[in-house]
Amino acid sequence: MRLIELIDRDATAIGGDTRITGITADSRAVRPGMLFAAVPGTVRDGRDFIPEAVAAGAVAVLAPTGTVVPAGVALVETPEVRGALARMASRFYPKRPGVIAAVTGTNGKSSVVSFTRQIWVRLGLAAASLGTLGYDGPGDLAAPGLTTVDPVALHRLLDQAARAGVGHLAMEASSHGLDQHRLDGIAPVAVAFTNLTHDHLDYHGTIEAYRDAKLKLFAEIAAPAGYAVINADSSHYDHFVRAALKRPLAVIDYGRKARVLRLVSVEPMTGGGLHVAIEYRGQRHEFGLGLTGSFQAHNVLAAMGLAIGCGASPEAVVAALPYLKAVPGRMEQVGTSAAGAPVLVDYAHTPDALETVLKAVRPHAHDRVVTVFGCGGDRDRTKRPAMGKIALREADHAIVTDDNPRSEDPAAIRAEILAAGPGLVEIGDRAAAIDAAIAGLGAGDVLVIAGKGHETGQKIGDRVLPFDDREVARAALHAHGGTVIGGGAA
Repeated sequence: MRLIELIDRDATAIGGDTRITGITADSRAVRPGMLFAAVPGTVRDGRDFIPEAVAAGAVAVLAPTGTVVPAGVALVETPEVRGALARMASRFYPKRPGVIAAVTGTNGKSSVVSFTRQIWVRLGLAAASLGTLGYDGPGDLAAPGLTTVDPVALHRLLDQAARAGVGHLAMEASSHGLDQHRLDGIAPVAVAFTNLTHDHLDYHGTIEAYRDAKLKLFAEIAAPAGYAVINADSSHYDHFVRAALKRPLAVIDYGRKARVLRLVSVEPMTGGGLHVAIEYRGQRHEFGLGLTGSFQAHNVLAAMGLAIGCGASPEAVVAALPYLKAVPGRMEQVGTSAAGAPVLVDYAHTPDALETVLKAVRPHAHDRVVTVFGCGGDRDRTKRPAMGKIALREADHAIVTDDNPRSEDPAAIRAEILAAGPGLVEIGDRAAAIDAAIAGLGAGDVLVIAGKGHETGQKIGDRVLPFDDREVARAALHAHGGTVIGGGAA
């Protein structure tokens, strides 16, 4: 593709047109004929790697205005490199599924995109989902398990998915990805907001900046005249409605306070699952869900709103809901103890998420709610005592253990959690903590292993060691005479 075909109208090309064979922001990935995007970063500045990229064969450079490049290399100047890179990638990889839905929010994104994909598949559509759990859909496509991948990889993946026959795709939109313009050029026809709670303040600084990053999905990224699916029970509801109406987008609100898609009731069913009653534009529907945790009703309604916004009939969507399956690592039951206590693994790693899952399992516990949890290193430290206080308040027995300590001292992280107050039990080794929790379960208890969910590694220092909460729990259940559900344990 010619360089002139890739650049924005407001960008300036210096050094003439040339044929471009690929695009990358990683100087190590440059091959002859490629364009190198010199992205200024918070740690390293991409402009420092221009000589290396040119030596590897880059014939063009995308860089901030005022950058100097070697003679014979085309320069594309722009005041905002990240957004320009995403839009160039969208032109270089022009194919994408005809219908794209995107979801943002602190919690629930993975479940919502999975439920949306499952609804579409039940309706006979070739559908896929993309996000923290990777890519799930037609085609042998590999995607990293990131909430929002880098823009070149994202547009390449969308192109591959479309070529594999995917017509509908639901994807997660992280605050980092939105702030860094990774989704520019996607133009989803429906977007959703789940909730906004304490998370990622180490990056955004304030809750307002965190919210503003998510608002970009509605104010800038969504295709005009599309749909906005917004949680009416969130205290940030009005901000997202205003952003949606300015685009403009048609609003489908959902939740107990909603006018369009109202949650009337959600009740645990004997033997597991939920019974849900809703009203969509005044029409009442009741159905069962094979999911654990009343909060899942909100995730299901968000997916329902996206499916309707993307063209499905409400009746067809409701008929698909009882067939929804839980997302890996999201309130996933991995077995029962010898005493009959359910053991659940969940990704909850924020104060709000931990509180939500512990409250959600309370109706299923005839005796104690037990939890094993920790906090990640090199992340927002203010979450640590907050999560400790929630565990003390919402659980009957809480074990504090290591999560992903990364470069921090694991004992220091645990100490910050334990400072919440007496009553928390400390077992640093995560496998030992899970084993102790399972060994101590009695009849009527429920155990929630929180924090890592679907993850298959534990980040300690500069190493990633194999570790899967689900498999560790299954092994402990087997060792203590319990029953295992799924996985590879005997």
